[in-house]
Amino acid sequence: MTAGMDGGSPLPGRMSEDEERDLQRLYRESTKTHDERVSELRAAKTWQRLYILGELGALALAALFGYTVVVGLWRDQPVITRYVGLVILLGLATLMGRLWLKTRRELVAKNAAVRVALSERQTAAAKLPLDSPSGLRIYREASLDLIEQYRHGASRNRRVHNCFQVLIITGSIVTSTLVAMNPGANEVLGIATSALSALVGVSAGITGYFKFRERGYNLQSTADDIEKHYNASQFMLDDYAGPDAAHPLSEAERLRKFARFVERLKEEQRKRELQLEQQSSAGEERSA
Repeated sequence: MTAGMDGGSPLPGRMSEDEERDLQRLYRESTKTHDERVSELRAAKTWQRLYILGELGALALAALFGYTVVVGLWRDQPVITRYVGLVILLGLATLMGRLWLKTRRELVAKNAAVRVALSERQTAAAKLPLDSPSGLRIYREASLDLIEQYRHGASRNRRVHNCFQVLIITGSIVTSTLVAMNPGANEVLGIATSALSALVGVSAGITGYFKFRERGYNLQSTADDIEKHYNASQFMLDDYAGPDAAHPLSEAERLRKFARFVERLKEEQRKRELQLEQQSSAGEERSA
């Protein structure tokens, strides 16, 4: 029996098990670091959006307060009531602007950190041997991130679709009610009815063009299929069990079969997305 077969020294040109474990540990650490940097970047972007919203709101209120001061709507009120609110809002707008600029600089640094972490992760992955089961195991575990990504996209599309559907349903009912309540004498109700009817029409057009429900269904279906085959490859079920109980598939064969399936499924998902885009473009051309 050769040394490579009996567990002694590794075969020529192949790394030892200890070296492979060290590379796997390095890859896991770099992946964890990359995920942490991505999470920090997302948090910074969220705070930046909140600062922008606060800045816009403060400026809008400051403009409103300034207008009331100019036209003298608060003429009968004390001076402190007329001007202190305006000063506070201007100070708030200034503070929000400074925080936004500070967050913007931090965002640049966090973007650079994410790129560095991604480069280290790719470098660690490049050192792993592709001809060993460890690389395929990492691919199978990475499919869990893909499942989470698809399900997150499916949930987002469902939420958007449901929000538009609620808006369309409630808007249609309220519009009909306003039309019945207003025989044409009330101008305010007429304007509100027209605006609400336009909003319902725009919402219906957006849902019909972007097809959020179909996109969410495709993403959820793809995620469920990947998870099904992930479990089957792990527990030797269905197609991963082998031709018979006496001749089960080896781990390497099951991992390669799973990788082929996932790549095929990802390609089908891309084709479905492209098909939805083409349908939307064709519908737009027919409308034109």
